[in-house]
Amino acid sequence: MSTTELQRPEVGGRYKWVALSNTTLGVLIASLDASIVIISLPAIFRGIGLDPLAAGNIGYLLWMILGYLLVSAVMVVTLGRFGDMFGRVRIYNAGFVVFSLASLALSMDPMHGSGGAMWLIGWRMVQAFGGAMLTGNSAAILTDAFPARQRGMALGVNQITALAGQFLGLLAGGVLAAIDWHAVFWVSVPVGIVGTVWSYRSLREIGARQPARVDWAGTATFTIGTSVILAAITYGIQPYGRHATGWSNPWVIAALTTGVVLLGAFCVIETRVRQPMFQLGLFRIRAFAAGNLAALLVSIARGGLQFMLIIWLQGIWLPLHGYSYESTPLWAGIYMLPLTAGFLLAGPLCGYLSDRYGARLFATTGLLIVAASFLGLIALPVVFPYPLFALLILASGFGQGMFSAPNTSSIMSSVPAARRGVASGMRATLQNSGTALSIGVFFSLMISGLASGLPHALSSGLQSHGVPAGTADQLAALPPVSSLFSAFLGNNPIAHLLGPGVLNSLPPASADALTGTTFFPQLVSGPFHHGLVIVFTTAAIMALISALASLLRGRPPAAPHTAE
Repeated sequence: MSTTELQRPEVGGRYKWVALSNTTLGVLIASLDASIVIISLPAIFRGIGLDPLAAGNIGYLLWMILGYLLVSAVMVVTLGRFGDMFGRVRIYNAGFVVFSLASLALSMDPMHGSGGAMWLIGWRMVQAFGGAMLTGNSAAILTDAFPARQRGMALGVNQITALAGQFLGLLAGGVLAAIDWHAVFWVSVPVGIVGTVWSYRSLREIGARQPARVDWAGTATFTIGTSVILAAITYGIQPYGRHATGWSNPWVIAALTTGVVLLGAFCVIETRVRQPMFQLGLFRIRAFAAGNLAALLVSIARGGLQFMLIIWLQGIWLPLHGYSYESTPLWAGIYMLPLTAGFLLAGPLCGYLSDRYGARLFATTGLLIVAASFLGLIALPVVFPYPLFALLILASGFGQGMFSAPNTSSIMSSVPAARRGVASGMRATLQNSGTALSIGVFFSLMISGLASGLPHALSSGLQSHGVPAGTADQLAALPPVSSLFSAFLGNNPIAHLLGPGVLNSLPPASADALTGTTFFPQLVSGPFHHGLVIVFTTAAIMALISALASLLRGRPPAAPHTAE
């Protein structure tokens, strides 16, 4: 513990628990809203009268999911830096205000169709800006408030709550959407108001502030470069011409190139300005660099796990067990609860233990458990026994909890007090970017896996039930992303593909068989498992590389603590 911490009366006592409870509420609501729309998308699009799977509308679907993640990834480091400059509590408190106002606007969408979708996408981005103000400064506020011997526990509770919020959002979205799609956004309004009043009344500026000029050149190149890359990923998932994905689209290639060039310019700028926004020098601290590399790779792997499990459950397992497609979003959230339970069990416990025994043992072991769980999921049959599936995702959540809390504590404790805001923002930026990247990486891998086997299986299956060969071949030639997102949204993929015209021309028995709960799952299970092996093998490799980085983190240097 540093001399400054011993002399600071706010560190310890009652205030640290006030800071923990308030910042935990902040990151919970911010992370919950990042995922709450995923399960509730069918109800939202029905409410505004828009078919997201119609030609030209899939962009609305992707931006509803990715718009929030893009803003969170881009802005969180800038807002963490502003916390260092103008006060972490000040930026954090303002985040609650922005988040609450955006939630209110989202729940009062006055338009329908494409206009209603654009209203929701725009205000989701504003909401994400408020969420970034919260998440970009919460870890720094806690690091200021807690003495070194308790930081692992405090940051563990905070971090695991944020990660658990991503999965609780899936369940909350399903429950609230069944009541009214507006309720998906209403729920954040009272929470935001309570959090705003509470934070303004209870939180105090006790951390070290570092007044400085805004690094406009660095901020602009980073913001635009990252935005362009993440936007390119969004369109890279969509089909282009006769290709299943859009990675050969000249606009996507140009955007990726532009983004990389701008980020290269950003790195050059940050090494030459006197007061940079992004403290690249922090990466000279081994614990900081290794911890962030591990967190980035785990974030990518975790995002892939979340979306693949949803599609697995909604598109195959739940329908084969008699659940209607319309009910699968809610039940997918319920059946994934062991994953959240694993987070909640391991996070605070391992955060507490890491304060006594160090982060490396717990973080590295947790990542090895995560890698083993991915390999276990690969070995499962597509129609799996649920207890074994639940055990594997519980282990995955437990391993991620073992890693996340000690890793966050190690990162935040390795930097000087005056850099905690920007360090918190950098950590959150890499984590949020990993989630956004995972969607592009793993959806592309899955789509490629489906494209190799699904067309032939779909054409043969449709023809065996009376669909004319020409129509069957035409439908089979469509990019598999449509069927993938149809199952993802809780729609019947075959009913969506065929439409009422083809279905009404078939004998009733054939139409019922095609649109029942067994035809599509049995049809897609083989190609899906092929794609699943590719996805989870990639995720397991990322987890193992993360474990190696975590093992090599060393001990946090003592210098930053004495400098506080």
